[in-house]
Amino acid sequence: MNLRRWLHRVLFTRRWLSFIVLCLSFFVFGAGTLNLFLLLKANTGLVLEHGWQALMDGAAMQFGELMLTGLVSMAAYLLFKACEHSLVHWIVDEPEPGARSIVPGAPVRPVPTIPTTRSKKS
Repeated sequence: MNLRRWLHRVLFTRRWLSFIVLCLSFFVFGAGTLNLFLLLKANTGLVLEHGWQALMDGAAMQFGELMLTGLVSMAAYLLFKACEHSLVHWIVDEPEPGARSIVPGAPVRPVPTIPTTRSKKS
């Protein structure tokens, strides 16, 4: 199954779920990138200072974990931006003709209609 089609069918059509995923992905991105650059700087400084011994003591594994954290954070950011895009367009765009209102009983914004035929005056 195509991931893009699945996201549209499951996530972007349910606004409440899109908002929850937006919030969760925001927190995952924030937690993942909190000290990422400082840890990468410290890791490379350790390797440059102590060389092979630092790599054998776990600096290489830590570097791989930091790279994986960066990739997960970037995926969370992309999911955040996709949900944000979907919700912003839902709020800003004009509703389609015949669309139901969000709140029961509330009027839907009127959609201007353009006449398709002109009447000829004789």
